[in-house]
Amino acid sequence: MAYSDSYRASLKKIAVIGNHLPRQCGIATFTADLLTALGDEEGAGECWAVVMNDTPEGYAYPPRVRFELNQKSLSDYRLAADFLNMSQVDAVCLQHEFGIFGGEQGAYVIELLGALRMPVVTTLHTVLQEPLPEQLTVMKRIGQISDRLVVMSRRAERILGEVYGIPRGKVAMIHHGIPDVPFVDPNFYKDQFGVEGRKVLLTFGLLSPGKGIETMIDALPRIVKENPEAVYVVLGATHPHVRRDQGEGYRHSLQRRASELGVADHLIFHNRFVDLNELCEFLGAADIYVTPYLNQEQIVSGTLAYALGAGKATVSTPYWYAEEMLAEGRGRLFPFQDAEALATEINDLLAREVERHAIRKRAYTFCRKMIWKEVARRYLELFTEVKQERECKPRAVFRTKTLEIVPREIPQPKLDHLIRLTDDVGIIQHAKFIVPNRYHGYCTDDNARALIAVLMAQDLVPDEDALTNLACTYMSFLHHAFDENRGRFRNFMGYDRKWLEKEGSQDSHGRALWGLGEAVGLARSEDILGAAHELFEKALPAALDFDAPRAWAFTLVGIHAYLRKYGGDRCVRRVREQLADRLFAFYCSYATDDWPWIEETVTYANGKISQALLMSGQWLQRGDMVSAGLRSLEWLRTIQTDSRGHFVPIGNRGWYPRAGLKARFDQQPIEAQAMIDACREAYHVTSDPKWIAAAQCCLEWFLGRNDLNAPLYDYQTGGCRDGLSATGPNRNQGAESTLAWLLSLSTLYRMRNAQVSVEAAEQAEKLKEKKVRVA
Repeated sequence: MAYSDSYRASLKKIAVIGNHLPRQCGIATFTADLLTALGDEEGAGECWAVVMNDTPEGYAYPPRVRFELNQKSLSDYRLAADFLNMSQVDAVCLQHEFGIFGGEQGAYVIELLGALRMPVVTTLHTVLQEPLPEQLTVMKRIGQISDRLVVMSRRAERILGEVYGIPRGKVAMIHHGIPDVPFVDPNFYKDQFGVEGRKVLLTFGLLSPGKGIETMIDALPRIVKENPEAVYVVLGATHPHVRRDQGEGYRHSLQRRASELGVADHLIFHNRFVDLNELCEFLGAADIYVTPYLNQEQIVSGTLAYALGAGKATVSTPYWYAEEMLAEGRGRLFPFQDAEALATEINDLLAREVERHAIRKRAYTFCRKMIWKEVARRYLELFTEVKQERECKPRAVFRTKTLEIVPREIPQPKLDHLIRLTDDVGIIQHAKFIVPNRYHGYCTDDNARALIAVLMAQDLVPDEDALTNLACTYMSFLHHAFDENRGRFRNFMGYDRKWLEKEGSQDSHGRALWGLGEAVGLARSEDILGAAHELFEKALPAALDFDAPRAWAFTLVGIHAYLRKYGGDRCVRRVREQLADRLFAFYCSYATDDWPWIEETVTYANGKISQALLMSGQWLQRGDMVSAGLRSLEWLRTIQTDSRGHFVPIGNRGWYPRAGLKARFDQQPIEAQAMIDACREAYHVTSDPKWIAAAQCCLEWFLGRNDLNAPLYDYQTGGCRDGLSATGPNRNQGAESTLAWLLSLSTLYRMRNAQVSVEAAEQAEKLKEKKVRVA
């Protein structure tokens, strides 16, 4: 029985995972069109969507969107998998693009796919020839989980085999779908757009700098000189993410460019996102379609597919998809950013009407197999194929995953209390219960940590505008705290905005450098990055005069973050080498077999010492330094773990002197946070999952797995209580403890992302070894 007959009986429910209109992006349009086409096929069963939200409020979706998830919430991906499994879906079709999923390079989607019980068909909207290591591992894991990978070009097929090692039999070629429109004379639609009697050149799609519109505008003077009646129409709203970050700056720059070149009256912008019917009418009115894109590695273009399907004579740069689609006389190519060549091609087509219409006809004829009806049938055949393959395999008995298998749930970051503690100056140090206590004012320590916390939250909290505003507040405080004459940070400021000292401690200066270095590495705003970079350079020299090992450690962690961005900065690298040598020498002078520590007493922020040794040792290629970091961290983990397995940080009422007794209380949140940071670095160095387990244990201390079984994290406020005493948690929720919690939580999310990548790489390597043995 042919698949085209069998799917009518075998497919009852199909779910498509991706974005969906009215969200404005190419994936949303594709998902909506695919679902419509699938639903139009008789016997295709229920067809609905699971969608990613990039804003807290989501979108006004149609009823066929059955499940929404916050793309930055890892727990939502597991809930989506549960929903799909419980709904007894026959097949899932994932629309994959790295940027629409949470986690590092979209790693969160692996949590969803790995938990599904039904066949998975993944449509790849991006296939990179030279992926980043994280992109490579994520894509390989998706390839392993998916029953089929759908690509929309032959080049993508080759890349999947050559770069990602995906077996050829696992890849299916299905063209990008297009609407079924008649082959019409462009003059039929021109009057309704006010361009009757003109030669219409068209580009459509969400507007962003990568579209290369400026090349077309630069070509207009030559085009208009030979064709005075020519008009260039740019149809489409500015991409929402570009508009959020840059407003309409790109569009305005294009308009200025056209005015300066004297072709403003030959350029029309339609700044809106049009529906399918109106888009088809705009396409119908075009004489020539232009795609002057700048990125050669673009593996598919829905706009180009739509234009060719409407029978448009097309001129394009030679990006990969265009090279393939415009072959055999279906269009013209010109070199990237070559306005002269573009003008030549367009003028030639406008002058040679017979040739232009021949190109149109070849394109239209070629694309008949790409209409959505045919594409939907091909997808349904593929869904049936993978479903039948699954049914022929031995079926595993489904059992709900226990807590031993499923990673422990951790809360989503909640910034309510952080915002409550923050005013227009910075973050207030202390609180009476949850009420900000103005009496103690502000400090540089907390504002530096707050800067890191909000920048780390960028991948976890949807409201990026709020995060940017908070980051600017904390950055402003650090800028004001720095005394240019002394080259040092002040630390304590009263609520009256008066500094309470001329110079802060070495530790506070080190924490400020830590915050600034992380800001350089994490900031997505060029302006915040620039402010942090300038202040970091001014403040760093003072660290060479310090003699406090924790100040060295804080500075080294900040240097490490800075060098992730600007690894070639030799001055900063020299400072790292000097401070790392001092810290390691300090360790060597005190450490013994039974006391592998840097001083006679274990006090505060202890994990930062181990973290700094691990970071510096790795990048300086100092095995002895890395060993010291691991040895000290393992020791800290041992002495701070109760016999029942929970974390017990050294108490600050007496600390832990050599040959003395450990203070059990008061236990402080910064100790758990420093240990989690160090465990993350140990995992990065060793890939040993025990460090993820150790970090999880420290995080659970906040959640109630501690000496008193009392949670310090407040789910209602998003804040953290100030410590654990013998009589219970300190009810005050100050800045230091709340920031320790937020930093700990963000770090654990990052560790889980890294674990996904490592597991994907390991599984890919095992698969490779298996193939070698078989061969």
